[in-house]
Amino acid sequence: MSANFSSHGLSAGVAKTLKRREIYFFSLYRILEAGLFALVAFSPVGMLIAKQEYPWLAKSGAVIYLMVAGLFMWASTRSTMRVRRQIAIGLLFDLCAAGAALFAFQGLDSGVCLLLIFNIAAAGLMLTLRASIGFALVATILVLGNYIANRIWDIDSANTAAEAVMYSVTYLAAALLFQLLSREMSESQALAEKRGEELANLSEINELVIRRMRTGILVVDGGHRIRLANEAAWALLGNPSPDRRALNEVAPQLHESLWKWRRSRNETPKAMTLAEGAPEVLPRFVSINVTDNLFLIFLDDSRIYSVRAEELTLSTLGRLSASIAHEIRNPLAAISYSAQLLDESVGLPEADRRLLEIIHSQCQRMNGIVENILGLARRERSQPESIELTAFTRRFVEEYRQNHPLETDVMQSVNEARLLVAMADPQQLHQVLTALVHNALNYGREPGKPAQVTVSVRHDRNTGAPLIEVIDRGPGIPPRVAEQLFTPFYTTSEHGTGLGLYIAKQLCEANQCTLQFEPVPGGGSCFRISMQSAQNLISIA
Repeated sequence: MSANFSSHGLSAGVAKTLKRREIYFFSLYRILEAGLFALVAFSPVGMLIAKQEYPWLAKSGAVIYLMVAGLFMWASTRSTMRVRRQIAIGLLFDLCAAGAALFAFQGLDSGVCLLLIFNIAAAGLMLTLRASIGFALVATILVLGNYIANRIWDIDSANTAAEAVMYSVTYLAAALLFQLLSREMSESQALAEKRGEELANLSEINELVIRRMRTGILVVDGGHRIRLANEAAWALLGNPSPDRRALNEVAPQLHESLWKWRRSRNETPKAMTLAEGAPEVLPRFVSINVTDNLFLIFLDDSRIYSVRAEELTLSTLGRLSASIAHEIRNPLAAISYSAQLLDESVGLPEADRRLLEIIHSQCQRMNGIVENILGLARRERSQPESIELTAFTRRFVEEYRQNHPLETDVMQSVNEARLLVAMADPQQLHQVLTALVHNALNYGREPGKPAQVTVSVRHDRNTGAPLIEVIDRGPGIPPRVAEQLFTPFYTTSEHGTGLGLYIAKQLCEANQCTLQFEPVPGGGSCFRISMQSAQNLISIA
């Protein structure tokens, strides 16, 4: 809105300046008329041009008109009088001076009538239609009246009736034509101002969009000096000082890549890091068509492409995997059902029963893999509700012990005394904890020793947010493996799918929670779920 207001103010100022300029030049013309009047009245040359019938009127009229012209010249630059009023008053003096000249001089009729044409045209250009026609009629009456007076008083004049009528018609035509011209100019000026306002607003919008774009944009000249840069590009360059404009100093890699691209336009630039701590970017170069000495450089965060590629890959794999999982589930159910029937057979040898146990366990494993793949494809929307975490985790641990025999493994829950309430989907939170505990029992153990898993509930000391931690006392996770923990289909086990932790992280994000890995000092791993407090959500709402 402020841009529009400023544009209107600017347009009004420009229009006022143009009007003042027109008055200034009109005043200059009036000075010329007054000077010619004085020249004829006081100079010996004037005796050769016209005869003075009334010398006192000629001299006093010339002096007065010259003073009035000077006054209007001064007023054109400094007066605060309205423009149209100033023009109208000036035209009245012009007509009075013309009448005095016609009456005081003999043989000057044609010259005075010709000079009045410009005055009437100025009236048509700068005044309203009614005012300009009015001044044209006054000038017509003045010319025709002078002709009639000359004939009545038998004054010798070179002006004929035809000339008087032609001058009268010329005044009226000039007033009308210049009035139309004024309207056309006003409409054109209004249209130009409107287009200028739209262009200024559009320019501001474009500048704001470019400045706020996440993609870095640089404009570089032929000498590889930075001419323009948006905020994102300057941040990707490491926020150098504004006086550093040479690309080879600010970003040598980018400078070299641009030279290679200029030599061979088919070469694809490689991803690079332009400053310490800045993300890796993928540059794109475009030559501006207006001139070959300016180049556009787009700096795209390579992480965006990686995320998009990952999303596309996961979407494709999800659909493919879901289709395969559905095809596997039917024969898997048949195998499992057949194994159950065989297990009920009487007199089955012990070796065969051992084989049936293997078939049954592998069927369960295959079913778990199918469920993980289907969970990846489904991505069901969460339905959060208020959960008291202490009771929830205790109930979870008890249910897990009942459904999954732990044998020598140890699994316990540790909770704070205070009440911790969070918002989450209970089923999805249960699924996340199942995946984390299953992962801890399988991989969080020392060789030859039982696993020790703790499900802990506490609050964050800094933020006060509720936390659920699944902690094991195993050998820990190497840093290179920890970086890939939540990458889909990444696993260090030949029996794993690499989907458990990825699905757990996706479910946490769907519930506005975060899942992080933290190494445990002295050995072990901790998977921490940071949750949204129900009290905080209620207070925000």
